[in-house]
Amino acid sequence: MVGEAVLIFNEELKANAPYFHKQTAQLFSKNRFISTQFTALLTNNLWLRMASHANKMAQLLASEVGGLPGVKINRSVDANAVFVIIPVHVIQPLRAQYPFYEWDAETHEQRWMCSFDTTEEEVKEFAAALKNLL
Repeated sequence: MVGEAVLIFNEELKANAPYFHKQTAQLFSKNRFISTQFTALLTNNLWLRMASHANKMAQLLASEVGGLPGVKINRSVDANAVFVIIPVHVIQPLRAQYPFYEWDAETHEQRWMCSFDTTEEEVKEFAAALKNLL
């Protein structure tokens, strides 16, 4: 996916939106190819199926690691992200196998993301790797 969609709900702003875009942003020469991706994404609730799957995988990840010793899920899992605090000594070895982002360096809170193509097998492999490092 490449491209952005801007939704404008204010009727007054809609009138000048095409001109604003041309004055402040780059227009792709083959924009119709970019916009086709959005047509596919919005057809037959594909976006919803992909988002629901990513959210389900985050729930699975939280349930797989939530009971491990030294693991604290720091925020509610409401979407496709799991925010977790894990022992400092496992962060780098785990990151060497699975790239992830340190959300808060002071507390060592990590952000683990699931996507539309994350599989249950991948989640379970990740949880097993974490368990082995603990």
